[in-house]
Amino acid sequence: MANKRDYYEVLGVNKNATPEELKKAYRKMALQYHPDRNPGDKGAEEKFKEAAEAYDVLSSPDKKARYDQFGHAGMGGGASSGYGGGGMSMDDIFSHFGNIFSDLTGGGGFGDFFAGGSGGNGRARQHVNRGGDIRVRVKLTLEEISKGVEKKIKVSKKQACTTCHGSGAETPNDYKTCPTCRGRGYVTHIARTFIGEMQQTVVCQACGGDGKLITKKCRKCDGQGVVNGEDVITINIPAGVMDGMQLSFSGKGHAALHGGVAGNLIVLIEEIQHPFFERDNQNLHINQFISITEAIFGDKVEVPTLDGKVMVKIEPGTQSGKLLRLREKGLPVMQRHGRGDLIICINVWTPKNLSKEERAVLETIKDSPNLKPKENSAEKGFFDHIRDFFK
Repeated sequence: MANKRDYYEVLGVNKNATPEELKKAYRKMALQYHPDRNPGDKGAEEKFKEAAEAYDVLSSPDKKARYDQFGHAGMGGGASSGYGGGGMSMDDIFSHFGNIFSDLTGGGGFGDFFAGGSGGNGRARQHVNRGGDIRVRVKLTLEEISKGVEKKIKVSKKQACTTCHGSGAETPNDYKTCPTCRGRGYVTHIARTFIGEMQQTVVCQACGGDGKLITKKCRKCDGQGVVNGEDVITINIPAGVMDGMQLSFSGKGHAALHGGVAGNLIVLIEEIQHPFFERDNQNLHINQFISITEAIFGDKVEVPTLDGKVMVKIEPGTQSGKLLRLREKGLPVMQRHGRGDLIICINVWTPKNLSKEERAVLETIKDSPNLKPKENSAEKGFFDHIRDFFK
């Protein structure tokens, strides 16, 4: 870290430089030391990377504040954006700052060049076709969410042609080298600006970046490499998912043209409302009714959980609104250890229909002082129970 230059010194600006001044300084250095203007010059390439790293920090208010306070130590030991102590790679730079020159050429030119660059050698990244994503909704019960579940989903999708195996050609020999790019998959132009000339490398439009053209198309797919069809996709949904969560299954989407990379299957989770459990993240809530006699004398009552029924002890004198907690009887935390709890809210049930005998018994004790609620009672109410429960 001791040999790293000050980022302000790298860009040649002071600490009060505006965002536009920072951008202008970085753009000037990037053009000066760009590898395409300095082929084989390792020193220029290092200065190009150094400038990108400095701009990445100073253009971010949060990173700049940490750098101003702690210097390079505040950047976690080197690079600034999660690239690790080894600094930013060329691909990182092109990916992050590819559009910084777009305002010089009306949205093209250098911006396109940066997007297509790879390591500064003037060659475009190899173009790969990608299939579209498929989005589906999957409804799950709390029981399925509790344990995870395997689902089979039937979808309409583009599939690789079985006749040409996705190539689009009638036979493996029905290709020719693209005359426009000469098989490279990219073409290079010269972009002229007020500061000079810069190479612009873009994907070949004639062959779409494949570097070859089909001379005889597959009759089944008409040269596309894909056909419409249906598929049954088996997916495993992990335990602990939540309503509204999206899961992505790589390569389960539409097949791509000419044998490219298939898209993804995006699954939107819909949680089916449970008849008596209410979910609160990983915790579950349930209302449990007990009789007056169970509340007075205490008892053991049967309470349902997602894993089956359990016996819960009711203490004598239990009031309505009392909350009981069963540890780890809730839902699991997705892809982590531990489970939520089951929280039981006790409700004392008051009977509406009594026999003559039952009424007669109760009439004899209805005026007993111990059956009367006391205005200054020390017994806690429902909201007191809730407040104490979550302290």
